[in-house]
Amino acid sequence: MVGNNLDRNLVAFGKKVKYYRTKEKKLSLRGLAKRCDVEHSKIAKIEKGQVKIQLPTVFELAKGLEIHPKELFNFEVNLD
Repeated sequence: MVGNNLDRNLVAFGKKVKYYRTKEKKLSLRGLAKRCDVEHSKIAKIEKGQVKIQLPTVFELAKGLEIHPKELFNFEVNLD
């Protein structure tokens, strides 16, 4: 179970990545990995909220998804 707000935000971010990858761009994990400098196994972990993500990775994912990085942060952020 997701414990703290950081974990919840990571999961929410990952859901955004997965949404754009699968619903908007119809890409596999490997397909997205080919379009950006992020390994497909890391993308899978990001989508599950299992890793803390760094800003350069956000930019790479956005580049691969052909969207503005802010779209990946379009979710309710918990800062408490």
